[in-house]
Amino acid sequence: MAFGGFNDNNQAGPMADINVTPMVDVMLVLLVIFIITAPLFTHAIKLELPNAQSQAAPEKPETITLAINGEGKLFWNNAAITREELATRITTAAEKKPQPELQLRADKSTRYEVIAQVMAAAQTGGMTKIGFVTDPQGK
Repeated sequence: MAFGGFNDNNQAGPMADINVTPMVDVMLVLLVIFIITAPLFTHAIKLELPNAQSQAAPEKPETITLAINGEGKLFWNNAAITREELATRITTAAEKKPQPELQLRADKSTRYEVIAQVMAAAQTGGMTKIGFVTDPQGK
């Protein structure tokens, strides 16, 4: 027959069995080494560390919300204001230490001209921190 069997000892080629004995010996040696050295890693050295005091964290500046609806009306922290009041409130807020952040919320239908006028008034009044607030797309 042309097919060979499993116990065919007449093969001239090399044997394809893997000898795993050296690998098992190495793994057992490594296991013994880790068992011996593991308690050394848990040893702690007792130290007397110096005491230190740090300064208090700087206070977080307040946030002013300036909203503009579709008709161009202004709302300072949800209270309606006029354009004349806006200039005085911005200058008083700009003088505070630390300076508060002005968060500008504008309606989608608000004209850009109104937003530009509010930004110019904030810059003229001395505000340096101006942020724009938007709603996420998925809402």
